[in-house]
Amino acid sequence: MSRNCKQLEQQYGIPAVGSSASNIIKYAHGHDFLYTNGSPIRYIAFPFPVAGQPQSVHHKYVFESRDVVSGKPMMQAFIDALTAPLTASEKYKGPAPDPDPAESRFLGPDTEENLQRLFKELDYTDYLPIILPTEERVADMLKGTSRRPDEVIKVLDWPGGRREVTVERVAICAVMAGAKVEYLPVILALANHIPFGNSTSSMANMILVNGPIREEIGMNSGHNVMGPHNEANATIGRAYTIMSKTIGGLHNKLTTWSTLGSTMQYNNVCIAENEEAMPPGWKPFHVQAGFKPNESVITVATGWSYISSVTEAKREYPVHMWMADYMKALTMGSATIIMDPTVAELLKDTYGFASKEQLGKWFAENVEKTNYASGQKVKPFREASVNIIVTGGGGQTTWFVTDFMMSRNMVLAGGSTSIDDWR
Repeated sequence: MSRNCKQLEQQYGIPAVGSSASNIIKYAHGHDFLYTNGSPIRYIAFPFPVAGQPQSVHHKYVFESRDVVSGKPMMQAFIDALTAPLTASEKYKGPAPDPDPAESRFLGPDTEENLQRLFKELDYTDYLPIILPTEERVADMLKGTSRRPDEVIKVLDWPGGRREVTVERVAICAVMAGAKVEYLPVILALANHIPFGNSTSSMANMILVNGPIREEIGMNSGHNVMGPHNEANATIGRAYTIMSKTIGGLHNKLTTWSTLGSTMQYNNVCIAENEEAMPPGWKPFHVQAGFKPNESVITVATGWSYISSVTEAKREYPVHMWMADYMKALTMGSATIIMDPTVAELLKDTYGFASKEQLGKWFAENVEKTNYASGQKVKPFREASVNIIVTGGGGQTTWFVTDFMMSRNMVLAGGSTSIDDWR
């Protein structure tokens, strides 16, 4: 919406007004600072819901309702937004302003019970108990990296004003999540991807770790890889949520607005790939993305849909054809298939898929959907947008089809980041 308005105004000289829900508009103003390099677009807020409503309701919204933000009649609000002179703040072309007032680095002394309550009141937690980030605990956590505590990893211009993601702030979140010192390089690399994506729908996230650090810190890539059975997987995934809320400024009904939300945001599907169990010729994901096998890498993905195989694969019905059937339900043109090593072995030994790339190419060429408007068959996937992750304990031929966007050349999907750079 913001980008379309900007294009109309800057490229074609046509005044434009965005329209959405009032809470999304607050978020969009911060978004504009980051993505349009300055002056926010003007917005009008319709009553909600809009999706799924009959034309009569939409007609009433336009001609009988009022702009939720200004309180003006809707059509008058549109006219004023298109014609009124720009204000001083709308002419501003710099980065988002610093938060005001400045935040104190320390809290005053209090009981643990009161401090736990305060962190929840500030919405700095996932509402599970945290480890209180005392000065001593944070200093100990910082021993996990050679980077300076005040080093800035990135700057967030939204939401909530300009915020620096520093090494120390990340270490604070790592302590709160219950992480060990040796996990810090992974969490620092992960901090390059905060805040996580969110939407009015139930957007979720996925964190994939590859390379030697999996074994070094004891991550689980075997049995129950997605379950609550491993300290590293659990706390690294949790740290992503805590960082996104405390540093990233994601707060319910202010800067996040999902109608249903997602329980996956507690741990963000934090897993390690079982590189050792992959069939010969199948490359780990980070190697596919251009990293060396001995490099440690974290990849962050965003998606919505997550479909289980329900039962084990059967030789009577080729597993890749079964997966292709499930992929027809995905809507974003991207697919990530998470499979047990036994499934990978079956695909290679029985059906001849010598590599992940060959399997991805087969999906791109054979998965078809019917276009609702034209009735024509379309192929929604490209080879590069289909990713295969091998993980799990080899106990059953189980797999998941997801639409997590982690394509190797898709910047908006989050991408991959070196962990070794943050040791």
